[in-house]
Amino acid sequence: MTVVANVGDDLERFGLHVSPDLDSILYALADVADDERGWGRAEETWNALEEIRRLGGETWFQLGDRDIGLHLVRAEALARGEPLSAITARAARSFGLEVTLLPATDDRLRTHIDTPAGAFAFQEWFVGRRHGDPVDRVWFEGAETAQPAPGVLEALDAADLILIAPSNPFISIWPILAVEGIRSALEHRRVPCVAVSPLVGGRAVKGPADRMLARLAGGTEPVRVATCYQGLIDVLVVDESDSSGVATVERAGVRPVVTRTLMHDDAARRAVAEAVLACAR
Repeated sequence: MTVVANVGDDLERFGLHVSPDLDSILYALADVADDERGWGRAEETWNALEEIRRLGGETWFQLGDRDIGLHLVRAEALARGEPLSAITARAARSFGLEVTLLPATDDRLRTHIDTPAGAFAFQEWFVGRRHGDPVDRVWFEGAETAQPAPGVLEALDAADLILIAPSNPFISIWPILAVEGIRSALEHRRVPCVAVSPLVGGRAVKGPADRMLARLAGGTEPVRVATCYQGLIDVLVVDESDSSGVATVERAGVRPVVTRTLMHDDAARRAVAEAVLACAR
């Protein structure tokens, strides 16, 4: 299995290169994530952050001590000229991952959010302003020149099945698709591409996906999720609570699959995975 991760969330803090999505996936797959908080490392300490606060530094983007260790190693390697994909591969090996974890691109790609209150870099809007501003537009700095990271197109070409995870389409998946080579690979796919809706009962489990779909796509019905991936998916997996909207998904040319998608424990996660894998048969 290969995971291609969003780097539009990346940012520089205190001279460190932080890759929140890459790191969240790394920590989750290595079973060292803080599941209760929903981000960062388990058993984290905050000595560095407390010292930054004492010295008058900005602490709106919180970095724990263990987390900072990874960012220090990454920043040093980037300064030596190593690509993000190579650094990520080395980190994955050090955590014992068997899954191949790849950034969508080694090039600089940054998500920006336009709102009625102004334009913001992604993390400033998402974390600093607690994603409270309505979103008028999402755009990606560097998308015009960004190239897929080594291994990404090869993984898509060799895949038995392509899965778009149940993440916010606009801010988690679109930054990946903004890399032209990746979008083109999905448009010319030879195997099924399955997306899992991030909504349960028309609501996001967490985050602003439902508000963004309502404002940018015109609603939170399953078909609104499908339109975010027009021409890129063959199947949309939706939760049982949204089953009344599957007919419009089918009319849009996408096959709906209905199951329980709320992954509250390992058994539920396994059930969703099995529903997705069945689409390859």
